[in-house]
Amino acid sequence: MKRFVLNLVVGLAALLVILQLIPYGRAHTNPPVLATPTWDSPQTQALFERACADCHSNQTTWPWYANVAPVSWLVQRDVDQGRAKLNVSEWGQGKQETEEIRKVVENGEMPPRIYLLTHPEARLSAQEKTALVEGLLASLGGAGSGEREEGHSP
Repeated sequence: MKRFVLNLVVGLAALLVILQLIPYGRAHTNPPVLATPTWDSPQTQALFERACADCHSNQTTWPWYANVAPVSWLVQRDVDQGRAKLNVSEWGQGKQETEEIRKVVENGEMPPRIYLLTHPEARLSAQEKTALVEGLLASLGGAGSGEREEGHSP
């Protein structure tokens, strides 16, 4: 039995090492900030930066575990999908779904629970959620109007 457990541990360790050779999940680039929305208040911007910016801007803070597969794959996928859905660093480049933003924040879908495990500071109280939703709708509601600040970081 001891031999089986030892072989299992060695096999799993070898698999983990081999997984590190897969390049996906290491594209930790932060493209330049092209344009940002005009925030309705510093509070909205601060709440957004605290709870949303890692996945919804080009100013992602890449944690150490974002370099270890297979977790790195999940982190990379979440950032890629988040930027594709809403990216405040490329404001005005595409259509923004403000009603969907309201729904996912109010329903507790954003920030995702798995993100909150490693980023407890992103956990929002009910009051903060309400303030964030109202502020985002006020700030982002002008999407498509051409209103944006060039070179201003979120």
